[in-house]
Amino acid sequence: MNISTLSTVMKQNSLSQAVGIQLLKMSNDQATQQGQDLAKMMAQSVQPHVGGNLDIKI
Repeated sequence: MNISTLSTVMKQNSLSQAVGIQLLKMSNDQATQQGQDLAKMMAQSVQPHVGGNLDIKI
């Protein structure tokens, strides 16, 4: 294997690794955002006044 071929292969591997890392960062950011959105939805769905009183007529 000559030096130019080796250099090309190393650059391709480096690019592939950089792309993989960037995709992992993007998916991590997306998962973090989804977790924050879920926590926000759960906090908004809480209704402390519901179920506090029971009206019964006999």
